Parts: sequence; C-alpha cells; structure tokens
Amino acid sequence: MSFTKIFAGLFLAAIILPASADEAFKVCADPLNPPYSTKNKDGFENKIAELFAKELGQKVEYTWFAQRLGFIRNTLTASVSELAVDSDEFKCDVVMGVPAGYDLTLTTVPYYKSTYVLLIAKGRGWDDIKDAAQLTQLPLQRQEALKIAMFDRGPGTAWLQKNGLLDQGISYQSMSGDSENNTAMQIEKDLKAKKIDMVILWGPMAGYVTAQSPKNSYAMIPMKSTPAIKFDFAMAMGVRNGDKARKAVLDKLIAAKADKIKAIIANYNIPLLPITKEVVRDDD
Repeated sequence: MSFTKIFAGLFLAAIILPASADEAFKVCADPLNPPYSTKNKDGFENKIAELFAKELGQKVEYTWFAQRLGFIRNTLTASVSELAVDSDEFKCDVVMGVPAGYDLTLTTVPYYKSTYVLLIAKGRGWDDIKDAAQLTQLPLQRQEALKIAMFDRGPGTAWLQKNGLLDQGISYQSMSGDSENNTAMQIEKDLKAKKIDMVILWGPMAGYVTAQSPKNSYAMIPMKSTPAIKFDFAMAMGVRNGDKARKAVLDKLIAAKADKIKAIIANYNIPLLPITKEVVRDDD
C-alpha cells in the first residue's frame, strides 16, 4: 500500500472517529420504496448506509416512515420523546436521498446525478420512437392511441402539457399512500398489464421497472433538460439544518467511498450523469 493511501486512510479516520463508535448510524427511511429503501434493506440507499456505518464502526438503525408529506417532520426533526421540550435527541439523523440543496434539510455534496427518462415497453407498436420529441410529431391517429402515464406533478407532466399531449395521459399520484405499492412498483405492474405503454419516469424508478423484466423489455430514452423544463437532478444526503459536523463526516465519506457508491448504484440499472458543481446554499 502506498504512503499516499495510508495517509488518506489516516486522515479519513481522524475525521470520522469523533463520531463515537458506539453510536448508531440513524437513518430516516421509507420501508416500502424500492429501489431506494425497503424494510428488507435491499435498496441502494440501504446498501450505502451499511457501507458508511461500517466505516464509522457503527450499526445502521432505522426510523421507518412513508416518504410523503410530513416525512422530515416525523423523522429527521422529530424528538425521540414527544414530551421533550428543546430536546437534542432525534429519531434519526440522516436521510439517504434528497435533492442537492433541498430546503428542508442541510445537504451533503451530491453523490449521484440522474435524469428522467421516457420508458417505453417494447413490442407494442412504439419501437420506432428513439426520442421523446417524436411523440409530438406523430399523426393524430397514433397520438390518440398513446397510453402514457402522467403524474399529478413533475417535469414529465409539464412536458406533456407543453407539447399538447395531456389528453393522452393516464393519471397517477406521485405520492399514493398505498401500503402495498410505491410509485415504481405500481408503474411496473401496470406496464406489464398493458394499462400503459410508456411513462416519463425518474431514473432510479425506471431502473427498478427495467430490473423486474427480462433484458431489453424496455427502451429507456433520457429526457433533455431545457431552460423551461429541468429533467436532471443531483442527489445528496440530508441532515438537520445546523448539523454541520455530521454533514462534514458524510461529505468526507462520499468522497472517500465514491467508487464503492458508484458500484452499488450500478447494480440498480439507474441512468447516471456526471456530477457537475452545484450551487450549495450556506446553512447559518
């Protein structure tokens, strides 16, 4: 082992050791949110949490809560005791996946970047579509035959509206509250049942859908960001606002374990983009 690697290891240890080895790595997570997290701990965020906990000499401890409105309030910023006033003990300390610069948390440096894609089931008459723009140029008869999933919010719906395709959209909720299926699971089932033929879907969820079927069952076409509609986003980890010490530890781990993080994510069919320098808000 080179001196450089030894020095880097010692430097990292000096950074992370202040996080006491007998503490738990306390993660706020959704118990049914593949491919991110599940109670079986087989999501990529679960795997990255295990990697970080091992580096810190800790064990992962979860606070489970469905990732919908109120998630942060009921997990990351919720006191262990509801009766405690100004408590500094919280149910959990890290949300493994939030948009970089997310306003409800202090965020780490990004650790991956993905994009929305147009996901099309093959063999249903749409194999000639190689770019989303082609959908806007189809003859009216073909356009009327489109069965494309449309969410109650998000850039995919904005794109359909901008291009006059809302009437072809089949509505879905982005936060359904379903105790048996998350969004990716429902889309996967409905694609197989031929209720829909295509969907503009966030990259990690599209990766989940494709992983549930034989190879080459779907075409995955990246959506292109424009000044009007942004489709690509960098993802980071979130900690409580003001928790700069924990953010610093996580930032160092993200840098030191970048290759292992990339290898974990690569197992989930997620379309990745290079991480560019993001504007990070200052937390005061």
